[in-house]
Amino acid sequence: MNRATKQTKQTVLLGMSGGTDSSVAAIMLQEQGYDVIGITFRFYERESDTSYLEEARSLAQQLGIRHITYDVRKPFREKIISYFIDSYMQGETPVPCTLCNNYFKWPLMLEIADKEGIDFIATGHYIRKVFLQGHYYIAPGVDPDKDQSFFMWGLDQEILKRMLLPLGTLTKQYVRQWANERGHQHQTQKKESIGVCFCPKDYRSFLRKEVAPDAFVPGHFIDETGRVLGTHNGYPFFTIGQRRGLGVNLNKPTFVKKIDTQTHAITLAPLSSLAYTSFPLRQWHAINVEELLALDEVEVRIRYRKQFNTGRVQLDQQGRLVVLLNQQLTAVASGQAAVFYFEGRVLGGGIIDLRN
Repeated sequence: MNRATKQTKQTVLLGMSGGTDSSVAAIMLQEQGYDVIGITFRFYERESDTSYLEEARSLAQQLGIRHITYDVRKPFREKIISYFIDSYMQGETPVPCTLCNNYFKWPLMLEIADKEGIDFIATGHYIRKVFLQGHYYIAPGVDPDKDQSFFMWGLDQEILKRMLLPLGTLTKQYVRQWANERGHQHQTQKKESIGVCFCPKDYRSFLRKEVAPDAFVPGHFIDETGRVLGTHNGYPFFTIGQRRGLGVNLNKPTFVKKIDTQTHAITLAPLSSLAYTSFPLRQWHAINVEELLALDEVEVRIRYRKQFNTGRVQLDQQGRLVVLLNQQLTAVASGQAAVFYFEGRVLGGGIIDLRN
């Protein structure tokens, strides 16, 4: 689809952070003949650091492309940061990058592209796109260490149709080399961002800064029979499956099995007690739900960069997707994402919901 019929070049709105990946994506798209418009979102700025804005502007100027700065700090806090905090306060394990990509960043890029009359939207994500039997699908990038398909299971067809993904068939090593050869050493020497953009390290210190101290009520560690094993300083500081940093010594491996937000009790148990063979999903999305339900076996992943499990999917009477695993899976937590893969395609996913 080309909306700009009077233009000789097709236009693409590219998310630019000023880092290596988006910088190389900009150059590659330009070399492929696209009229690139860069956009840098102001999502969250740690210690008021805005150097990334100048770096993105500088690169755009070097390439001779238009650059847009878009301030979304307020809605980002309302939709993503608040969700992150609320999830921990509800005893869940959030996946903010999934929520941001599926329901915030990519839909926002499409909205802006439509307003500006721009044909395509693009980023420097290491993912691919495939078209099969009338549907677009996200596919893993060829670099297994950088593949980001796990976070893209909820994108709708209009977004997928308009996506350009210039780095999906490349490795990070090649991208760095490619940038260096074209004189962009500064971008390749930048430190990689790790973890959640607004909370790159320990989430507990972030919660302490963001939440009133009286929200963290001490409580008891208990075993599966209800016997008190010790005390803790607040359930939001613990996650399902956690073993280290519990502050109790039971002379055997012990893990967080359950968090009760009403009584503030945290149940500890052996790893075998944390095993699941099935779990339901809320807020689920499927590219082709008929295909997903008809398959005898799909690959299921509940953690980024973790080994696949296999199983099948069905609908329950409440309209939730239910995952039925072929083998037990431990440390499954409400709030985590479950993503389905089949023959190199992301079929969909959802949010794990173990609440009664």
